[in-house]
Amino acid sequence: MGIQRNKRNLFSIGLLSLILTNQSTGFDMINKKNKTGLIFDDIFLNPIHDDTHPETPRRVKLAWEKVQKLSGFNKSIIFLPLKKINDEIITMIHSEQHLKQISDRYNFKVVDIAKSAVGGVITACNAVHEKKVQNAFVAARPPGHHARNYGREEGFCFFNNIAIAAKYLQHFLGYKRILIVDWDYHHGDGTEFFFYDDSSVLFFSLHDWHAYPGTGDPARKGEGNGYGYNINVHLDCGATDLELRKSLVGHLVPVANEFRPDFVLISAGFDSRKDDLLGCFNFSDSGFYDATKIVLGIANEHAGGRLVSLLEGGYSPDGVANGINAHLVSLSENN
Repeated sequence: MGIQRNKRNLFSIGLLSLILTNQSTGFDMINKKNKTGLIFDDIFLNPIHDDTHPETPRRVKLAWEKVQKLSGFNKSIIFLPLKKINDEIITMIHSEQHLKQISDRYNFKVVDIAKSAVGGVITACNAVHEKKVQNAFVAARPPGHHARNYGREEGFCFFNNIAIAAKYLQHFLGYKRILIVDWDYHHGDGTEFFFYDDSSVLFFSLHDWHAYPGTGDPARKGEGNGYGYNINVHLDCGATDLELRKSLVGHLVPVANEFRPDFVLISAGFDSRKDDLLGCFNFSDSGFYDATKIVLGIANEHAGGRLVSLLEGGYSPDGVANGINAHLVSLSENN
């Protein structure tokens, strides 16, 4: 795919104020303009691993508590209940063998949590498609972007939630061109795997190539019809907000403008935030606010604002909570 230089100002970078007050007024369901859906369920507070494991329910528990104190909660940010999905949704991406081996290897409660994360992103896609909300964020766990078809957990991931969402949007809701933006500290190797030869999905990942899982070489650009539709951007340990913004504006925006997605998905990993337990980038909450605005600019320009974001990594609960708050505020201020 060629690169088309875009000279339009798709966004204005603002600094996020985290001085937030709690208001409890209701929302207007008739006027849905600029509403952001938030999908969460108590099932995500159940443990998958032992207490010492970094993929802990505390990753979303503290975030959920803080989100409810946002000034926009129940106004510009509205809660959407999780809806469960059937196994046929999962096997749009994963093999029957992978699903069976996961179900056999782990207990029912663990598998139910993992399936519920898929249900969360499908719920969000349906809500945006049906114009119940303009965009949505899914505060679910476990993450999914490392999952392939190995029949076991990979990098804390059981099912590739974001890849399943992309296929669902195409096969059930009729969208043709899906953009996936992944800003997790770790490369989304599973997502790359599923769409490496697919020109209908543009996958953009910025990450530390030298970290787990050791994939994400910028030289890997796709194959066959998918060549040019896989974009890997490596950032060194210590990367800052400036590098985050420059990567999105310089590497993503021009190609996305040529691709013209009709739906945008974000693998929102907050292990790229400063002081994360498993990452070494120095992105701040202001950086995530601005990154969200950049991707929203693409969605507004080409996809009627249709955007769904899903939690991936992030292993310092306070950092995850603050990053999610910044992300949600930016999504809900889509003016």
